[in-house]
Amino acid sequence: MESDNATDRKLKSNDLIETLIRFGLIIFLLVVCGWVFRPFVGLALWSLVLAVALYPLHQKIAIRLNGRQGLGATLLITASLILIGIPTVMLGDSFADQAMNTYNAFQNDALHIPPPDQSVASWPIIGNTLYETWSAAAEDLPGYLKTYQPQIKEVLGKVLNRAADTAGAVLVFLSALIVAGIMMAYGEAGSQLVQRIFCRMTDPIQGVRLQTLSTATLRSVANGVIGVAFIQALLLGVGFYLAGVPTAGVLALIVFLIGIAQLPVSIISIPVVAYIWWSGDASTTMSVVWTIYLILAGMADNILKPLLLGRGVDVPMPIILIGAIGGMISAGIIGLFLGAVLLAIGYKAFMLWVNDDGESSSLEDGRNENTAQPSLKT
Repeated sequence: MESDNATDRKLKSNDLIETLIRFGLIIFLLVVCGWVFRPFVGLALWSLVLAVALYPLHQKIAIRLNGRQGLGATLLITASLILIGIPTVMLGDSFADQAMNTYNAFQNDALHIPPPDQSVASWPIIGNTLYETWSAAAEDLPGYLKTYQPQIKEVLGKVLNRAADTAGAVLVFLSALIVAGIMMAYGEAGSQLVQRIFCRMTDPIQGVRLQTLSTATLRSVANGVIGVAFIQALLLGVGFYLAGVPTAGVLALIVFLIGIAQLPVSIISIPVVAYIWWSGDASTTMSVVWTIYLILAGMADNILKPLLLGRGVDVPMPIILIGAIGGMISAGIIGLFLGAVLLAIGYKAFMLWVNDDGESSSLEDGRNENTAQPSLKT
């Protein structure tokens, strides 16, 4: 009897060691896979977001092409690259040329600033200080720059770093568009795979709900971000044009790109307001009107985002808004989408746990649940 017990203990000990070894190997494999895939995480996440957001439009195109998913995805992504890539490259090239010309003029002491208008001194709060600083720079720009050389170097370093980051983000975004086209071409199979993953983590009923919620949240945030950026670009573009600001169309396009990047568009509208006052082309009354209009249009996203974010999602709008803002603060632009999805799923899971009253309610939910298989079209 004792020998049998010793044999059982030995077998259990061997089973435990084998289980720990297998568990350790699985953890090691996951860590290695994560290390290999880490450089592509940003690209994969952006591709997924774009694929989910563009899939309804892709399906409409594919239906007109007799259901040819690959051709529909190719046409959609090609058009997107032309509409976004070409203006972005043109703006980048123009910015690079202007920066190079400014740098050469600075090196040759040929950089000059026109003197300010006398009316600048009458501006409230900042008028006198701005007029004196502007006049000093206009009289002797090289000497003025040498006086503030440390501060200028610091600001230029930050600007160059931000420009490099922006250029890298644009390249990642354009690459993600191409990968998103591949995802959309195989969208149905990918949707079924995601659904099986959710069902595996929960159950067949809640898995379908969570997949539908994730898809709707991603699409809602994407449409909200792009929609708000487009509305602001339209409002400010019309204001720039009517106020007689040069290159109003280019400025509107820059506002659109800045809005998508979730940066404050006031970095464009405020300098334009300063230009309107400095140029003196409009009367004082019209300058005040355009100042108020452009400032309000630049702040319109504070009103539009709460209205557009979260539409069509079975989660309260504040949850989507908090998740989007918190995610953006923590992880940048991609966090805007991930934060909203994760907080929406967490909220839904928590409320399911709170409202769970036992097996009877689960059975009733099962009888009432629509068993249609969702896809990216959901």
